[in-house]
Amino acid sequence: MIAYLKKIGRCIPLRRNIYLPEGMGPLFPDHQPLSVLERAMEEQTVLEGMAIRCDGQRDLTVRFGGYEGVIPREDGVHPAVSGAERDIAVLSRVGRPTCFTISSIRTDGVGRPHLRLSRRAAQEQAIAWLLENSAPGSILPARVTHLEKFGAFVDLGCGFTSLIPLENISVARIGHPSARFRVDQDILAVVTDVDAKNCRFYLSHKELLGTWLENAAGFAPGETVPGIVRGVRDYGIFVELAPNLSGLADWRPGLCEGDGVTVYIKSIRPEGRKVKLQIIQRLAAAPEPAPVKYFITDGEIHSWVY
Repeated sequence: MIAYLKKIGRCIPLRRNIYLPEGMGPLFPDHQPLSVLERAMEEQTVLEGMAIRCDGQRDLTVRFGGYEGVIPREDGVHPAVSGAERDIAVLSRVGRPTCFTISSIRTDGVGRPHLRLSRRAAQEQAIAWLLENSAPGSILPARVTHLEKFGAFVDLGCGFTSLIPLENISVARIGHPSARFRVDQDILAVVTDVDAKNCRFYLSHKELLGTWLENAAGFAPGETVPGIVRGVRDYGIFVELAPNLSGLADWRPGLCEGDGVTVYIKSIRPEGRKVKLQIIQRLAAAPEPAPVKYFITDGEIHSWVY
């Protein structure tokens, strides 16, 4: 277990090895002696267990390694989250992996430990690390927590969330982030700006999905491939071939945004960044979103031209 603590707790310059999004890191191992918990408390090591219930006072009970501890309501989430969102952030953890540090250990008359935990303290550590080690252009691992019409909320570490606005998810236009992501999906995000005073990170995603030329290189004239209708105009129909690549087909009646189609690629013109398509048929169902293909996976992006 000591090796486990060192692995999670040491401060190394590799973003993927510390302060991971909830559910990405290993759960606390079973059958650990109380001395291991005491050391974790002394070092304020971030651990992860499974939240099993939330009582009427919004205190969260977490089970880990054969132990149970309580995260009081005031320690359930970072102060940057306010109002009704605080309760939602706590209630939504039940049945899910949850990060925390150990605040206190008290034993009763028969030697059973009573553990007070803090998710807020774990988030404060994650935020401090992000503020120190992330800047505009930094690429971070993230986990999708929930989807709204205006964008996708993602966990950057220990349950600290930020928003990827809908328009920043991909170059190809979509009506809802569910066209790209699902809850609990592990993705990458790029930092576009940092508001250190208010602990806010502004994020994007489309820059990681490749330029027009990189995406077009995966297709060739003469091929017939599946696509998704993303725009219906009087002069034609825009069909998405990849998240950062769409082409234009002649107008055809009876098609709506979101429809799946097969298209024949008539031409690819790099000089004008245009793909000319011919719709072959409408599919009974839109194709399932393909696994995200990243052209950039680490380091920093200092400039990007689609």
